[in-house]
Amino acid sequence: MFAIFLQQLVNGISLGSIYALIALGYTMVYGIVLLINFAHGDVLMVGAYAGYFALTWLGTGDSVHVGELALAFLFSMTLCAFLGMFIERFAYRPLRSAPRLNSLITAIAVSLMLQNGARVLPFIGPNPRQFPRPLVSAINIGTVSISNIQIIVIALSAILMFALNYVINYTWRGKAMQAVSFDLQTSSLMGVSVNGIISFTFALGSILAAAGGILYACAYPQISPTMGAMPGLKAFVAAVLGGIGSVPGAMLGGLLLGIAETFTKGFISSQYADAISFSILIIILLVKPTGILGKNTGVKV
Repeated sequence: MFAIFLQQLVNGISLGSIYALIALGYTMVYGIVLLINFAHGDVLMVGAYAGYFALTWLGTGDSVHVGELALAFLFSMTLCAFLGMFIERFAYRPLRSAPRLNSLITAIAVSLMLQNGARVLPFIGPNPRQFPRPLVSAINIGTVSISNIQIIVIALSAILMFALNYVINYTWRGKAMQAVSFDLQTSSLMGVSVNGIISFTFALGSILAAAGGILYACAYPQISPTMGAMPGLKAFVAAVLGGIGSVPGAMLGGLLLGIAETFTKGFISSQYADAISFSILIIILLVKPTGILGKNTGVKV
């Protein structure tokens, strides 16, 4: 039983790492402009397709080499960074001073546009496709088996999270992001380019979503225009669980959600996995709406 527990824990950390990457995009955008970007999961889908086409253009056969996968990551992350900035500039920026409901409806509209736009494009289409990935091999540590795909997912997710932490805490753009998050208007008066920082935040979140999309496609090697809907919603649950607006909270929430979902599949039934995930959202909103690492904030009226 303990061996099964350890195996499911490894599986949960692998899945939770992907959720954490996606959740970081949600929490950064919300922390700065108080917007739930429901199109974020579909940016993941675009990133997965970009990686698929990059690997196809590189002529990968039955197995993908590390160099080819690195080039796919680079292409996908670059494309999604520009996509994130484009969405922010033309969909969200004109509504920045409008009621939040307007932005929320727009986010849902952008999500549907990306999904259905991908379905009608002739080079994508509605049918699922098999995603090329490295040959799967396993490393046995005692009774626990860890695949090379899980190692890639966990290691790359950790590297990207540490890189994000460095950007936020040790670069001038990161300091500007914190300032804009704390007080947008005062930051503007102090010379911070608010539009530029918000655009940079969307680009950064979209880069993480693209990486999450390729990692998700490597772990579950089938892509489709609607593939980002469920991971996007679960990443939102992870962001709320950890504390929406908190970067460490998004990381923690993603890992906890991935472990909870995997344990549900392993010890109860896979049919209840989604129900457990969304039950966690309801419980956290009832018990601690600010999330695990979130903080109560006062509102001036």
